[in-house]
Amino acid sequence: MELREVSSVPALAPMFARAALTQRGRPGRDGHLPNHGLRLTGVDVDRGHLLDYQHLCRFAGGDVLPHTYPHVLGFPLQVQLMADRAFPLPLPGLVHLENHITVHRLLTADDRLDLTVHAADLRPHAKGTLVDLVTEVDVDGERVWEGRSTYLRRGRGDANAVAGQAPPALPDGPPVGLLRLPEGLGRSYAAVSGDVNPIHLHALSAKAMGFPRAIAHGMWTAARTLATLGTAASGPSTSTVWFRKPVLLPSTVQVVVDDSHDRHGLVDRHGRVVAGLRSGGDPVREHLVLTLET
Repeated sequence: MELREVSSVPALAPMFARAALTQRGRPGRDGHLPNHGLRLTGVDVDRGHLLDYQHLCRFAGGDVLPHTYPHVLGFPLQVQLMADRAFPLPLPGLVHLENHITVHRLLTADDRLDLTVHAADLRPHAKGTLVDLVTEVDVDGERVWEGRSTYLRRGRGDANAVAGQAPPALPDGPPVGLLRLPEGLGRSYAAVSGDVNPIHLHALSAKAMGFPRAIAHGMWTAARTLATLGTAASGPSTSTVWFRKPVLLPSTVQVVVDDSHDRHGLVDRHGRVVAGLRSGGDPVREHLVLTLET
């Protein structure tokens, strides 16, 4: 695969606008993914930005990069690739269904990062078409982090499409935490992540895209749930997140964690913990299920 070098982090707002203007006429599942990826080398971590992210997601401060932080660094390259006319699916309306992250070693703000993003596995789904955006992070030629974001374009489905890995059941029982999410959370996360998708910013712009109110960013909900697990995700680890119902803003959500852990803490004897978010007002309404393996 050809890798095209990117000289600097692209601005997301113009790319979202360009994607909206060029969404018509894309071939969808009948098209082909771009035969190139994007690469941005020598990325230095801005400690002020890192601290803002840690504060908003409630990770501990310091130089250690949170499990999900490299996703934020690579997300602008994902958008640049999806906004390109060579990408077969229109960016507006894509739904983030799943996210898989592997951290190969502890990362700190002293690490200089090389980021690579490419698209993979355009495939049918029962409710439309799926595609993966793969982000890889290297330090001095060593693969240290990788993530795979799975997006759904709703439309012509295929009842015979191969289903992906089924999520575990959301833990039941009393919550370990209660989160009150303000109406402006989407704008706060957009300011840190650069993800200015209108469905997250304001009720009016969300309504124009079919939502009753603005919705929280999926990767904020994933990061906030991981932060609840403490230091378990600080070092080498793997997480998988299945996004279920969107979190409308403002709202109250409950954090739930599987309590079948051993005496050493949250992680069970298999090295895995299951956690999730459910609605504070309607506990049967699930927002996400997450597994973390260490």
